[in-house]
Amino acid sequence: MNQGLNTPGKKTPDIGTPALMKTSDLKDFKPRVVVWESTRACNLACVHCRAEACHQAHPDELETGAVMGFIDDLASFCKPLLIISGGEPLLRKDVFEVAAYANQRGLPAVMSPNGTLVEEETVRRMREAGLRGISISLDGSTSERHDRFRKAPGAFEAAVKGIKKAVAGGIPCQVNTTLTRANLDDLPFILDLALSLKAFAWDVFMLVPTGRGRVEDEVTPSEYEEALIWLRDQAVSAPIPVKVTCGPHFTRVVDQRKETEAASGSIHDPRGCMAGNGFCFVSHIGEVFPCGYLPLLAGKITEQPFSRIYRESELLALLRDPSLLKGKCGRCGYRRKCMGCRARAFAVTGDYLEEEPFCVYQP
Repeated sequence: MNQGLNTPGKKTPDIGTPALMKTSDLKDFKPRVVVWESTRACNLACVHCRAEACHQAHPDELETGAVMGFIDDLASFCKPLLIISGGEPLLRKDVFEVAAYANQRGLPAVMSPNGTLVEEETVRRMREAGLRGISISLDGSTSERHDRFRKAPGAFEAAVKGIKKAVAGGIPCQVNTTLTRANLDDLPFILDLALSLKAFAWDVFMLVPTGRGRVEDEVTPSEYEEALIWLRDQAVSAPIPVKVTCGPHFTRVVDQRKETEAASGSIHDPRGCMAGNGFCFVSHIGEVFPCGYLPLLAGKITEQPFSRIYRESELLALLRDPSLLKGKCGRCGYRRKCMGCRARAFAVTGDYLEEEPFCVYQP
């Protein structure tokens, strides 16, 4: 993760410093979701991996005591959903101890393993730790497609078995899918597979070209738009929630469809880019980023409490201000709800306040 976030040659242009809120005015800024990257160690080497995970844990990986302190601080000012990610979180020896402690401190905790290490005993320990659920990625509806993503023969079969074992053992499982040009045509079949596996939700991640993900892997902006429209229709009609992550213009698509047609079903209002504004990411060595795809450092929990970083970081304050958005995002009537993907803007242009490069909408 650390190496993947240090993007050489990309500096955000000087945009000037707006009048920031006083610390006393920031007491109500609380994240709704916090991701803790428990480790960068992983038994796979996926082609689109944000973390550029490898087989070894980082030598400076946060120790158990430091993680417990982070959880104490988090619980002291808010009770966000805590997503325990990786790498492969099941490779971290104290992961169930940490999950149980988070549950004890009142933080709802979930985990995102890759599924290949999920066994009956693993599921039992998940239940005992109080995990509310897990998410497992399926980036293809067949072993040929998924294993190509995961660069590991047998990964598909192992992930499917992991999902089945979790569901059978009473752990709700969400299926995640990262959309790229390699699986755009496979989305309907992945949804069918998720339904057959009794997943409680399907979350489609729009690829952000960071880590091992590349711009060349992205679908075109028009294909994104078509995919978002299709996903909106599935969100209305599917028997499980269908969500979109890192595709904030999905909020616009949903609103536009409400304006032009009578809804045949209901859909929860999606959220736009929450980077640093309701969402935050803590790396395996304690770095705080607005999200896992935006490689801009807001602070380090090894140097100051997360609660202070979240409330006082100038970077996060800038990300919370839609009036600073540039290009067509700055002119867009949907900007306050959408915000555009700040990570994708940074990855493509080097400026995290630039317009969303994969949105076709012209305000």
